[in-house]
Amino acid sequence: MLGGTAVNDSFTHRVLPYNGKDQLLDGAVPFLQEGVNAGDRVLAVCGTAREMLLRDALGPDAAAVEFADASAWYAHPSRTLADCLSDADDTAWQGRRLRVLGDPVWASRSPLEVAEWQRAEAVLNVAFRGTGAVLLCPYAATLPAGVVAAARKTHPETVRGARALANPGFVDPWTFCEQCDREPLPAPPPGADTFKIDQPDLFWLRAYVSEYARLTPLPEEGVQRLLVAVTEIVTNALRHGEPPIVLRMWTDASDGEPAFVCEVTDGGTWPPGSGYGLIPPRPRAAKSDGRFGLWAVRLLCSVVQIRTGDHGSVVRLRLTLPSSPDMDRA
Repeated sequence: MLGGTAVNDSFTHRVLPYNGKDQLLDGAVPFLQEGVNAGDRVLAVCGTAREMLLRDALGPDAAAVEFADASAWYAHPSRTLADCLSDADDTAWQGRRLRVLGDPVWASRSPLEVAEWQRAEAVLNVAFRGTGAVLLCPYAATLPAGVVAAARKTHPETVRGARALANPGFVDPWTFCEQCDREPLPAPPPGADTFKIDQPDLFWLRAYVSEYARLTPLPEEGVQRLLVAVTEIVTNALRHGEPPIVLRMWTDASDGEPAFVCEVTDGGTWPPGSGYGLIPPRPRAAKSDGRFGLWAVRLLCSVVQIRTGDHGSVVRLRLTLPSSPDMDRA
């Protein structure tokens, strides 16, 4: 926006499938050059090898492109979404458009991480409406088939060279999220620590969670994030859920990397349209009641999983643990 007036209320989110560097450059270079010529803020998020290819192909125009390391940029889905949305809003306020070539990092991610990044690709179609931003996401043909298939569901358009075509495989973002949550969560292990919450005594609850968490390899900074997140989830269950409210904790390595897991269950059902804290709040819409909200819980935890239905609700928090030989608690 310029002085508070929107430059362009549209938003573009496209996938660039490619097989080899030539197809990558055929789609990426015109996209970046168009932004440079239009005076956009142009950002290319990629690895070192891709950056060298793009710089060489762009020639003098490369000087007008900001390059960011993909491994750092794609560190956490909710944080990346929030940061990019903030950049889009700030750039629009300056009278320019944010244009991002974002090469997602899929290698070495656990199945849960992959699912959360795919969910982020879907919900940004809602979060970025009205920003005027333009996003192009390259997907290599060498990626796992499931990753490529999901990309066609989360991007409204597909790029072929310099052309953009409507994507017939695109799925409504909330429908996509429902599909991600279709499978029930695995049951907690028999040895999970279990605590029934009968009274809203958050002081003793935090002390209980803190004592258990410090028996695991969870770093102190992670313990503090956990306490804030658990307080928010339990408060929400006490205010809006139904008894019984039960907290369980355990450590787990079934997803390929060790994690501290804490879940809160209650007998209530979340109403339709809750959003599950997936969309970053805009500054002017931020709550002022002192609570952090489910969106902040997603920022604090590695993964947040939610299931709700006729049999009650489950909110499961995962915080990644450093590798440790003491994972026999899992």
